[in-house]
Amino acid sequence: MVETVKETKTETIAEHGTTVETGAERKAAPAPPKLQPYFYHVDRVPIPEDRAQKFLQSFAVILRHTNYRFVLDMYARSMTRCGRCATSCPVYQVTGDPKDIPCARSKLIVDIYKRYFTPGGWLRAKFIGDDPLTNQKVDEIAESLYRCTACRRCSIECPMGIDHGLITHLGRYALSEAGIEPKGLVVSTREQLEGKTRNTSSVPLPALVDSLEFLEEDFESIKGAKIRFPMDEEGAEYVFFTPVSDYLMEAESLMGIAAVMTAAGVSWTLGSQCYDAINYGLFYNDWVLDRVNNTLLDETRRLKGDKILIGECGHASRAAKMFIPTFNRGKPIPVINIMELTYKLLEAGKLELDPNVVTERVTYHDPCNLARTGWVVDQPRAILHAFVKDFVEMTPNRQNNYCCGGGGGTVSLDEIHKFRMEIGGRRKMEQIRATGAEIVVAPCANCKKQLRELMNYHQLPVQVMGLHDLIMRAIRMPGAVPVGKEANATPTATEISPATSSREGATQESQVDAAVKSSDS
Repeated sequence: MVETVKETKTETIAEHGTTVETGAERKAAPAPPKLQPYFYHVDRVPIPEDRAQKFLQSFAVILRHTNYRFVLDMYARSMTRCGRCATSCPVYQVTGDPKDIPCARSKLIVDIYKRYFTPGGWLRAKFIGDDPLTNQKVDEIAESLYRCTACRRCSIECPMGIDHGLITHLGRYALSEAGIEPKGLVVSTREQLEGKTRNTSSVPLPALVDSLEFLEEDFESIKGAKIRFPMDEEGAEYVFFTPVSDYLMEAESLMGIAAVMTAAGVSWTLGSQCYDAINYGLFYNDWVLDRVNNTLLDETRRLKGDKILIGECGHASRAAKMFIPTFNRGKPIPVINIMELTYKLLEAGKLELDPNVVTERVTYHDPCNLARTGWVVDQPRAILHAFVKDFVEMTPNRQNNYCCGGGGGTVSLDEIHKFRMEIGGRRKMEQIRATGAEIVVAPCANCKKQLRELMNYHQLPVQVMGLHDLIMRAIRMPGAVPVGKEANATPTATEISPATSSREGATQESQVDAAVKSSDS
């Protein structure tokens, strides 16, 4: 590995016409390159030895072809580093490490912008001298940016309105274009955009169809009524997309959604060419974010649908809702979250929920990507109050909620499990424990995975489920044939422990695996 000394020279990035200064490289004592130099696994190893230069090149390209420059210029002028963001960060509250203060993390990126991409920075470096960007500084940035869950809770406290989550995203974007990106995100995205199955979990279409048929039969045996998962029906009002992992792990959520759509007579369909709403680009790369969003748009247009309907997932909903209008190159297509639609149907009197079914104490977790901006906050609570007798809020909640601890894509990085359990998710665990709830409703695929692991790790007897899991048990289906008390029985937290929930998920996954083998043969 090459170390740099603090004498500077001027080099020109000819391809992009941006002049930057780098450390003149001088070989020091050779050290073997680390294949995994950070606390998460990177996709391309070994990491580039000229990563400081690559990072600056990526930064220059991003500034040239996007509007990040305007935002950074404003932040560079207004950032005071008062530290108020520290009081709201769930990671810093646990570690107490100054490096985990959001404004300290943002300063790493803003300082690079000021030093290399503003006239004042160029002049200061030329006449006064300044430390150049080194590989070691890039390594510090790469480590720091993935200790942030990008929950953006800190943005609420900032008196200057700085969005530290946006700066974190920009830093990750520049790192990914420089060849430094988490393997757990890139491998799934590669399969989604370029692989044979075109989804992040490699679920082939025959396996998906078999799984949906099984869910239809299972729901009828439980509730005595039929539901449908329509496929490739042109002209539907809603084209439905949900994280493909739901088809493996969230049977009750899917059956609850189909029950709502069937009971209310909603026109909807799934698509066979795109059935995965996961968009990891939201976590690390705008180019990926754009490409994935366009797969949803293309499928909706192919099926001549009117609206895009996203299932129970915070990041997938925000990626589509906030960025499809940005990247859409055709006719505008509205994006709706399933909880918005369910609330609308309930208010219109098209759904009937039995208030005597759920007897356990229930609390609700606000996914950051849904609640931080106040988008989907009151709707799920109104639905729960309609049929849950013992509902208790966490404190704080709504826009000021605490992250589950697996936000920003970190839940997909299994190698940082201990960090997610003991640091990232500790405040959320304490919140849930304080409510005394037996069920926590978390309408997000990533949150459900993180919270189930969190409850199991800290040995809390709490069941984690989606909102439509509960709706499935309480909904009164038109023309249903009674099938016994077990149809509406809600298991207690002791009857369904996190371990039991994991076994159920494994059973569903084995059914899909069997279908895959069947389709291959």
